[in-house]
Amino acid sequence: MIRAGRRKYTQRSEELAAAMGVAIGTFRNKQPYADEDFPRLISSDGARVKLWDSEQTAAYLAGRPVPELPQEDDEQDLLDRNEAAALLKITPKSWDVYKTHPQIAPHLTTVKGVEHCPRGIVRAFRAGKKAGADAGPKGRPKGSGDMVPRDEISARVGDLLDEDPAVTLATVQERLGLSYAAAARALPRLRGERIADLLQTEPDLTPEEAATRLGYPTAVQRTALASAATELRARQVQPYLQRVADVLVGAGLAKAQDIRVQRLEGDVLAAAVALSGSSAPALVWDERYGWRTALSRRHPIGKETGTPPEGDGIRYLSEHQQPEPSELLAALTDRRHGTRHPKTVHPAGGTLQG
Repeated sequence: MIRAGRRKYTQRSEELAAAMGVAIGTFRNKQPYADEDFPRLISSDGARVKLWDSEQTAAYLAGRPVPELPQEDDEQDLLDRNEAAALLKITPKSWDVYKTHPQIAPHLTTVKGVEHCPRGIVRAFRAGKKAGADAGPKGRPKGSGDMVPRDEISARVGDLLDEDPAVTLATVQERLGLSYAAAARALPRLRGERIADLLQTEPDLTPEEAATRLGYPTAVQRTALASAATELRARQVQPYLQRVADVLVGAGLAKAQDIRVQRLEGDVLAAAVALSGSSAPALVWDERYGWRTALSRRHPIGKETGTPPEGDGIRYLSEHQQPEPSELLAALTDRRHGTRHPKTVHPAGGTLQG
């Protein structure tokens, strides 16, 4: 975590490597921070982006005593994704849903490319959740739209699922004022995410056993298991997509960003990498056909779920669905590069491997 008042001292790997006078590749390969005397990371265990306190690292590199960081928790401490999830006793994936709640979302802040939330905000949300606060509107007036903003739906439905794993679509509609379509999208997806969480924690379980352990009725398990299969595919491909983004950052073609995998119609997975040092505004990956350039930076994936044709700014960068980042980089920086239209590869079916 970033202790209260120490945000200005936050330091990324690239900055620390520069301070040590070594290339970032050398820094990552030799991992000098693994030395027992090296200042400890202030990012959480398992965090993708490593962070240090620059006052501590500067002292260490100068051969001076390393100053201690504050040890007592403060409401203004900044918690990263893993730390906020631990405080709420949920998984980091569940935090991705909870952070969209209106009590949390306005207070999120990005430090060195990493999203953080003040400890006090997380604590206040936890206290309100325990007290049963914010039960939400009751009912949906006929002819009206959903009564919950779209970016809050997952968090609200998640609260109901916490209360009762067997909650029905009708109850979700009534309690939150959602349409049937909105409830039918959110509830199976959240159940699928929680099945995926449990399977990753206990890999010896079968998907059906995980669904039963979570208290999901037999009648809803088919859709929940199909959603879990899609969720697991998304989690398996996310590290590859992030690696591609990081290579583009290293080449000066993009800024540091966390890549989120999105679901298109039919549970097709897609993701986008915003570019800043290229003629293309963004790259889009779709699990059916791989990587292409995008026409828009703001809405790179768009609403079209088919395979866009080449031309007018759209260019496919490889015939493979998951080419090496170096191949993409070469294709992106070579204006003469062109590929044949890729063969469509349909996503895996709904079968899960426990």
